[in-house]
Amino acid sequence: MISNKKLEKGFNNKCGVTLSDSVEGRVIAEIMAEKDGIKVTHYPAMIRIDGTEKLEFCMTEISEALGREFDPYLFQVEMSTHYGRMVMLDDKIILFANPEDAKEYIGF
Repeated sequence: MISNKKLEKGFNNKCGVTLSDSVEGRVIAEIMAEKDGIKVTHYPAMIRIDGTEKLEFCMTEISEALGREFDPYLFQVEMSTHYGRMVMLDDKIILFANPEDAKEYIGF
């Protein structure tokens, strides 16, 4: 079968993550779905969260929603893949569509 879709080339200004469809993944998805410009897509075994320019996952916000401590390392356990430049801080994970936007964090 031949697809009529064309492959888009070039910079699309998007970044995102794929999370496990777990208790933690669902809570993160619920939080992110309330934010402007974020698209959350549920699949049978995973959840995809996509954004434009920058995605920021606040560990304090996630911890409060879960009712227990949640840190960037636990976030990475839930995350199966990501696209964009990822910066991991003590209290948040930030993804940038444009790697140059992360320069203040990575000494670029």
